[in-house]
Amino acid sequence: MLQDTDTRRLVLASGGGAVGRCREFAREALTRWDWAPAADGERGEVARDVLLIVSELVTNAAQHADGPIELSLTRSTTGLRVEVADCSPEPPVLRRGADPVLPGGHGLRVVDLLSWSWGSRVHEHGKTVWSEIAAPPAELRRRR
Repeated sequence: MLQDTDTRRLVLASGGGAVGRCREFAREALTRWDWAPAADGERGEVARDVLLIVSELVTNAAQHADGPIELSLTRSTTGLRVEVADCSPEPPVLRRGADPVLPGGHGLRVVDLLSWSWGSRVHEHGKTVWSEIAAPPAELRRRR
């Protein structure tokens, strides 16, 4: 029987390679939860979206906040919540009207398009940016 929620956390030390470490950590969690990124169909599509969201949020923390300090993935019966904590209290800004041809400024737009909801919250050590993604329809049907 599946639990209502399951959380996995990766605490990050300073240094390069955070995006790769976080993607691998997320890939392992998704595989454990049977949302394998290599799977065909809806489950594989959702898993690829999750990996892209992880990449974008971790990259934003690296570029705008001296790096991420923690990645947290929480699976529930309805979906998945991705959280990336960093040391900056500055909230993320979704750039409207950015030129799609120019590099940069598109990460939160990707997160916005792939998430059912996203945002940030300030805490005593900085902030956490979060994204919620709906479970694949087949996963929802299987859990009922």
